Amino acid sequence: MLAEATFAHLLKSLTGQYVLNTSYVGSEFFEGFTWQDIDDPTHGHVNYVDKETAMERNLSYATCDTFLMRADDWSVVEPNVRGRDSVRIQSNNAFGDGLYVLDIAHMPAGCATWPAWWTLSQQGPWPKGGEIDIVEGVNLGSSNLGSLHTTANCTMPQNRAQKGTTVSTICDTAYNYNQGCGTTFIEPTSYGATFNQAGGGYYIMERRADKGISMWFFPRSNCPGTLLGGEPDVDAISALFTPDVFFPTQQNCDYQSHFNAHNIVFDLTFCGDWAGSPSVWNTSTCSSKAPNCIDFVANNPGAFSEAYWEIKSLKIYTPNNISTIP
Repeated sequence: MLAEATFAHLLKSLTGQYVLNTSYVGSEFFEGFTWQDIDDPTHGHVNYVDKETAMERNLSYATCDTFLMRADDWSVVEPNVRGRDSVRIQSNNAFGDGLYVLDIAHMPAGCATWPAWWTLSQQGPWPKGGEIDIVEGVNLGSSNLGSLHTTANCTMPQNRAQKGTTVSTICDTAYNYNQGCGTTFIEPTSYGATFNQAGGGYYIMERRADKGISMWFFPRSNCPGTLLGGEPDVDAISALFTPDVFFPTQQNCDYQSHFNAHNIVFDLTFCGDWAGSPSVWNTSTCSSKAPNCIDFVANNPGAFSEAYWEIKSLKIYTPNNISTIP
């Protein structure tokens, strides 16, 4: 990797396309996001709570430079309730083309967990307008999955300019039970416990109508800091670093008809359609702890001590002529 000084010089030598549009740090998450106390659309064994409950129960709190959201890790879940208390938040503003930079110190990890950082159309209804999943995984996995979920007529080539491994190429939610088109990151510390043990890192997503959607992961110990401050030029990033995930949208997935302005979502659910499906749970070492995922969630509160997000910042850089959509 190029030295930081060289990287900074290249950034300064190029004409900047992007300006910092919005920054969320610490308590700014409380001002910029809504706590969604809804039934989980992915059928997880989870009870999403409202902001007041989350603050009262210490499931959401902030310092001057850090925001945390977590699951209940002390209660046995009673029968006939939605599930274990947790948090799902969605940004009040929507954003389109731009560069999204997330600095994470810790992400939820452990059996039955299914955390995600993703975006979805403000206009909808889902899947109209698209969904972009940047951070997502389940149970004890150590590799992140980046994916798209769209309406019909959106496919990706098997081989393209990315470091990750293509898992699926059909983005249409009607195909294969909404598998979406996904790519697995090859960095061994990109998700879960290994990510946390390595001190976290930075996830970057770029979406552009003229190019497509790209994602990068930089471990904290191996990231050029100049990338994260000032007004980065995405062309410099693209020139220096091959994306971990790349979804081209010039040929078989028209960008304008599949993607519009998106809200940003962080959530933490349990079990559900992915983490708790028998084909996934039964092939994980988690199955040795409980015969099914829901029983594990209900009866093992101490297993969720690592089920929390610790976010240092989220910054959205947008082109000079793009505004935030409230």
